Amino acid sequence: MAGLGETSYTLADIAAQLGGDVLGDAETPIFQVATLASAGEGQIAFLANRKYRGQLASTKASAVILGPDAADGFPGPRIVTANPYAYYARVATLLNPVAAMASGIHITAVLESAVPASVSVGPHVVIGKNVIIGDNCRIHSGCVIGDGVTIGEDSTLYPNVSIYSACRVGQRAILHSGVVIGADGFGFAPDGKEWVKIPQIGAVVIGNDVEMGANATIDRGALDDTVIGDGCKIDNLVMIGHNCNIGPYSVIAGCTGMAGSTTLGEHCILGGASMISGHLSLAPNTTISGASTVMRSIVEPGGVYASVFPLDTYEHWMRNASHIRRLSKLADRVSQLEKQLKENDLGD
Repeated sequence: MAGLGETSYTLADIAAQLGGDVLGDAETPIFQVATLASAGEGQIAFLANRKYRGQLASTKASAVILGPDAADGFPGPRIVTANPYAYYARVATLLNPVAAMASGIHITAVLESAVPASVSVGPHVVIGKNVIIGDNCRIHSGCVIGDGVTIGEDSTLYPNVSIYSACRVGQRAILHSGVVIGADGFGFAPDGKEWVKIPQIGAVVIGNDVEMGANATIDRGALDDTVIGDGCKIDNLVMIGHNCNIGPYSVIAGCTGMAGSTTLGEHCILGGASMISGHLSLAPNTTISGASTVMRSIVEPGGVYASVFPLDTYEHWMRNASHIRRLSKLADRVSQLEKQLKENDLGD
């Protein structure tokens, strides 16, 4: 059984740390989280989507996390909370703490700056000059930290993270493998056939509690800094161009690309593979569905937007695409017909 033999918590223990109301046997031991369909003895499941409510009758979970509206749907031990999904996330974190990293500085690491005794530095890490690293940071193997970088306390850099010079990372950051912060923005000035490189003299400033997925890349600013606000969550393979400003608590799903000088308001949500043109602004609480292309600013907060064609057979898609190509001519014909009808009405 997953989790059996590991440290367990009773429902009372969990509620004492995370809140919520325990109904049923508060001494029920919990080792691990699981789905309603797969849970067994010692595991706690959760109901966050009403379409799975029917599984409450058949689940083998020792306990379930429920909202108040479903509290009577499960007869066994349960925790009732206003947001079951967020509560499940906190329980999962409690039961699955991040594995500890060996303390100290590995013999193969190259450090040109002193680090606090509480910082763990893995094999083949390189830390440049005038670097400031906060207490309890964990820097895994192969990371490269450039001159003048600042990293806040309790941050974790997984293997092969690169942070270029003068960039600043806040407290409790989680940067997964392959993240690159502060590479040059894509800045070139045309001069005849040539492209003249524009020095990128800004930096990247990252707030507190930011997490970035594997191989995410954040370009440094051309003049001003690229800014990632507090609490942002950025998925794998996201590319953010120079001088972007991402509002606090925004979420950006995988494979999204954002051209330079884009501004996102607070708590925006960008679906996977979104493409955002440069020099645009998105109002706070804007949601962009996956695979959408954004080519204009959005000024009204709280909207939900999409711009993708529904999946279709190749033949139907090509036929629709050919219609779209003729829309301009069709609009001109309609305008001409409306003009003729108006003239005929006036003639009558």
